[in-house]
Amino acid sequence: MSKDDRINCFKCEFFYITWNSQHPNGCKAMGFKSKLLPSVVVYQSSGKPCAFYKEKKPRLPDPP
Repeated sequence: MSKDDRINCFKCEFFYITWNSQHPNGCKAMGFKSKLLPSVVVYQSSGKPCAFYKEKKPRLPDPP
């Protein structure tokens, strides 16, 4: 997988940061936590990019 094809979990709707210092990154779609980014774990274990990646919707600005 080239650098341009990598999935950025920080832009994914299902990514979250956990309170667990041993496993700080989580994926709500796949239901796991890991030290590495979930997309890296998925690629290492399956050889395929994450099938659940869904880009976050842009946040609306706060009203004045």
